[in-house]
Amino acid sequence: MLNIAFIAHDRKKEDIVNFVVAYEQVFQGKNLYSTGTTGQRIMEATNLKIHRFLSGPLGGDQQIGALIAQNEMDLVIFLRDPLMAQPHEPDITALLRLCDVHGIPVATNMATAEILVRALDRGDFAWRELVELLKPELK
Repeated sequence: MLNIAFIAHDRKKEDIVNFVVAYEQVFQGKNLYSTGTTGQRIMEATNLKIHRFLSGPLGGDQQIGALIAQNEMDLVIFLRDPLMAQPHEPDITALLRLCDVHGIPVATNMATAEILVRALDRGDFAWRELVELLKPELK
Protein backbone atom coordinates (compact mmCIF):
# COMPACT_ATOMS: atom_id res chain seq x y z
CA MET A 1 0.00 0.00 0.00
CA LEU A 2 1.33 3.43 -0.92
CA ASN A 3 2.45 5.91 1.73
CA ILE A 4 1.67 9.54 0.89
CA ALA A 5 2.56 12.68 2.87
CA PHE A 6 0.81 16.05 2.75
CA ILE A 7 2.51 19.24 3.89
CA ALA A 8 1.45 22.83 3.24
CA HIS A 9 2.66 26.20 4.39
CA ASP A 10 0.04 28.42 6.01
CA ARG A 11 -0.94 30.34 2.89
CA LYS A 12 -1.19 27.06 0.93
CA LYS A 13 -3.35 25.09 3.37
CA GLU A 14 -6.62 25.96 1.64
CA ASP A 15 -5.09 24.89 -1.68
CA ILE A 16 -4.01 21.49 -0.36
CA VAL A 17 -7.38 20.89 1.29
CA ASN A 18 -9.18 21.68 -1.98
CA PHE A 19 -6.74 19.45 -3.88
CA VAL A 20 -7.27 16.49 -1.56
CA VAL A 21 -11.05 16.98 -1.64
CA ALA A 22 -10.93 16.90 -5.46
CA TYR A 23 -8.88 13.67 -5.47
CA GLU A 24 -10.28 12.07 -2.32
CA GLN A 25 -11.19 8.85 -4.15
CA VAL A 26 -7.58 8.49 -5.35
CA PHE A 27 -6.26 8.80 -1.79
CA GLN A 28 -8.71 6.30 -0.29
CA GLY A 29 -7.06 3.05 0.69
CA LYS A 30 -3.59 4.65 0.94
CA ASN A 31 -1.53 5.25 4.08
CA LEU A 32 -1.73 9.01 4.53
CA TYR A 33 0.54 11.17 6.66
CA SER A 34 0.71 14.87 7.30
CA THR A 35 2.08 17.59 9.46
CA GLY A 36 -0.30 18.67 12.24
CA THR A 37 -2.58 21.47 11.09
CA THR A 38 -2.54 20.43 7.45
CA GLY A 39 -3.69 16.93 8.38
CA GLN A 40 -6.39 18.23 10.68
CA ARG A 41 -7.80 20.52 8.00
CA ILE A 42 -7.79 17.72 5.41
CA MET A 43 -9.57 15.34 7.78
CA GLU A 44 -12.21 17.97 8.58
CA ALA A 45 -12.97 18.37 4.85
CA THR A 46 -12.83 14.69 3.81
CA ASN A 47 -13.54 11.18 5.05
CA LEU A 48 -9.84 10.32 4.94
CA LYS A 49 -7.90 9.12 7.96
CA ILE A 50 -4.47 10.73 8.23
CA HIS A 51 -1.64 9.99 10.63
CA ARG A 52 -0.71 13.45 11.89
CA PHE A 53 2.76 14.37 13.00
CA LEU A 54 3.81 17.55 14.76
CA SER A 55 3.40 20.89 13.03
CA GLY A 56 6.23 21.58 10.56
CA PRO A 57 8.06 24.17 12.66
CA LEU A 58 7.85 21.87 15.70
CA GLY A 59 9.45 18.91 13.94
CA GLY A 60 6.75 17.46 11.68
CA ASP A 61 8.88 17.97 8.56
CA GLN A 62 11.66 16.00 10.24
CA GLN A 63 9.28 13.21 11.25
CA ILE A 64 8.18 12.81 7.63
CA GLY A 65 11.84 13.06 6.61
CA ALA A 66 12.61 10.10 8.87
CA LEU A 67 10.09 7.97 6.96
CA ILE A 68 11.69 9.06 3.69
CA ALA A 69 15.16 8.14 5.00
CA GLN A 70 13.84 4.68 5.97
CA ASN A 71 12.38 4.22 2.46
CA GLU A 72 8.85 4.20 3.90
CA MET A 73 7.37 7.07 1.86
CA ASP A 74 6.23 6.83 -1.77
CA LEU A 75 5.01 10.34 -2.54
CA VAL A 76 5.23 13.76 -0.90
CA ILE A 77 2.91 16.62 -1.76
CA PHE A 78 4.42 19.71 -0.17
CA LEU A 79 2.72 22.91 -1.26
CA ARG A 80 5.31 25.53 -0.39
CA ASP A 81 4.89 29.27 -0.17
CA PRO A 82 7.89 30.59 -2.13
CA LEU A 83 7.04 34.21 -1.28
CA MET A 84 7.21 33.86 2.51
CA ALA A 85 10.31 33.19 4.57
CA GLN A 86 9.88 30.16 6.83
CA PRO A 87 11.49 29.99 10.28
CA HIS A 88 12.18 26.27 9.82
CA GLU A 89 13.74 26.60 6.35
CA PRO A 90 16.65 24.25 7.23
CA ASP A 91 14.11 21.49 7.99
CA ILE A 92 12.34 22.11 4.67
CA THR A 93 15.61 21.98 2.77
CA ALA A 94 16.55 18.75 4.56
CA LEU A 95 13.19 17.15 3.69
CA LEU A 96 13.52 18.04 0.02
CA ARG A 97 17.13 16.83 0.01
CA LEU A 98 16.01 13.47 1.43
CA CYS A 99 13.43 13.17 -1.35
CA ASP A 100 16.21 13.75 -3.88
CA VAL A 101 18.65 11.36 -2.19
CA HIS A 102 16.09 8.55 -1.96
CA GLY A 103 14.37 9.24 -5.28
CA ILE A 104 10.97 10.04 -3.75
CA PRO A 105 8.60 11.95 -6.04
CA VAL A 106 7.80 15.31 -4.45
CA ALA A 107 5.39 17.98 -5.67
CA THR A 108 6.04 21.49 -4.39
CA ASN A 109 3.34 23.20 -6.43
CA MET A 110 -0.16 22.46 -7.68
CA ALA A 111 0.89 21.67 -11.26
CA THR A 112 3.30 18.93 -10.23
CA ALA A 113 0.87 17.58 -7.66
CA GLU A 114 -1.78 17.26 -10.39
CA ILE A 115 0.59 15.34 -12.67
CA LEU A 116 1.66 12.91 -9.94
CA VAL A 117 -1.85 12.25 -8.64
CA ARG A 118 -3.27 11.75 -12.11
CA ALA A 119 -0.52 9.19 -12.76
CA LEU A 120 -1.42 7.53 -9.47
CA ASP A 121 -5.10 7.48 -10.49
CA ARG A 122 -4.27 5.88 -13.87
CA GLY A 123 -2.11 3.23 -12.24
CA ASP A 124 1.03 4.68 -13.85
CA PHE A 125 2.79 5.18 -10.55
CA ALA A 126 5.32 2.37 -10.75
CA TRP A 127 8.41 4.48 -10.23
CA ARG A 128 9.94 2.09 -7.69
CA GLU A 129 10.00 -0.69 -10.28
CA LEU A 130 11.63 1.65 -12.80
CA VAL A 131 14.30 2.67 -10.31
CA GLU A 132 15.11 -0.99 -9.66
CA LEU A 133 15.46 -1.65 -13.39
CA LEU A 134 17.83 1.26 -13.83
CA LYS A 135 20.10 0.43 -10.87
CA PRO A 136 23.46 -0.92 -11.94
CA GLU A 137 23.95 -4.50 -10.89
CA LEU A 138 26.23 -5.01 -7.91
CA LYS A 139 29.19 -7.18 -8.76
